[in-house]
Amino acid sequence: MKRIMFVCHGNICRSPCAELIFRKLVTEKGMDDRYFIASSATSTEEIYSGVGNPVYPPMRKVLGEHGIDCNGKRAVQLTFSDGEKYDLFIGMDDANIRNMHRMLPPSAKDKIFKLMSFCGEGADVSDPWYSGRFEAAYDDILKGCTALLEFLERGG
Repeated sequence: MKRIMFVCHGNICRSPCAELIFRKLVTEKGMDDRYFIASSATSTEEIYSGVGNPVYPPMRKVLGEHGIDCNGKRAVQLTFSDGEKYDLFIGMDDANIRNMHRMLPPSAKDKIFKLMSFCGEGADVSDPWYSGRFEAAYDDILKGCTALLEFLERGG
């Protein structure tokens, strides 16, 4: 089973969106038994007294419009020990990549990728928290997750 961790800054918009989209893609192909999928944050900004915030309402709305339920998903922080638990760490932007390299053990260095790199692009998934473009972020994440799944199914 391939263990994949999607990562963004707060784990309330982009990385939970990627987790849920990727899970939907895997389920639709009947491959649930091949993947363990999670998401986390590089910061603690959305975690208070050990309890993470739920998916940000505008992102929840976009996910719902695409038939994806995010009830129960709450922000959690990436930990050093995750470096040994997961096979891939997929960040949304360059800052996420830098933070993962800082937060994870050196042994995880070759497991860290930016989502859009699977599309042959070096682009970031723009943070809709700042841009307000939640549908555009969803579209980019769907494109990246689709390309990631194709890469993995080809043996990547």
